[in-house]
Amino acid sequence: MACPGCGAVIALRLFARAMGENTILVVPASCTGVFIGVYPQSVMNIPVVHAPMAAGASVASGLRASLDRRGDTETNVVAWAGDGGTFDIGFQALSGAVERNENFIYVCYDNEAYMNTGIQCSSSTPYGAWTTTTPDWKRLRKKNIVEALAAHRIPYAATASIAFPEDLVRKVKKAKTIKGTRFLHIFATCPPGWRIPSEMSVKIARTAVQANIFPLYEVENGICHTINYMGRGRPVREYFQAQGRFSHLVAQDLNEIQAMVEEDWKLLRQKAGKGGT
Repeated sequence: MACPGCGAVIALRLFARAMGENTILVVPASCTGVFIGVYPQSVMNIPVVHAPMAAGASVASGLRASLDRRGDTETNVVAWAGDGGTFDIGFQALSGAVERNENFIYVCYDNEAYMNTGIQCSSSTPYGAWTTTTPDWKRLRKKNIVEALAAHRIPYAATASIAFPEDLVRKVKKAKTIKGTRFLHIFATCPPGWRIPSEMSVKIARTAVQANIFPLYEVENGICHTINYMGRGRPVREYFQAQGRFSHLVAQDLNEIQAMVEEDWKLLRQKAGKGGT
């Protein structure tokens, strides 16, 4: 049921293998809710609870409380949501859950728009992107969801990418060992929404990291920042010019975006104690 080259499928396969079978997956309305199958059919070998888009963190909180009441502290509860159900519609429930430090893992697979309903803009959609609700192009910067949640002082928050599977799996396994709310932000390409060939999914995700557009890093207890991969400083134009959703951008636009990326990278390096260059 997934589109060819779907980054969310790659992300879920890697994540599920690292988590293991002792897991309950909460899936708010999203592309994943479609391609994993509708009851009684499922491609997963673990229990799956479908939830409204706004309620992923709430349902995960309730499941965790129910399991704890039964004395089951071993089963992992995971909320698996898209950027719409995390950055926007689900953010209120997520913020409340992390403020209470609920003991579950929340994963946002980020394809940077509401892809399942027609490529509408979300607050994860990057500056400069075309969507069906920004037919000119989006002129607002992408929300920094990791820093927003780290500000709640949760035990663990991290970014990951389908192009760096070893890093992704390591972070999943690390999150399993931590109690409290853990948040993973996984970069997951979308060929139809990004207007790219399906075989380019992983390559473009890799370029995003190498150009410092999507840095790989961890934040522990909201304070300790660790950069896991030092980008090669590839120019952002290599990333943007490979995607049809950015085909309208001209040299001046790309220069402005380059400056934004460099500013964000400098701030992250300062937080991680790596200096400002």
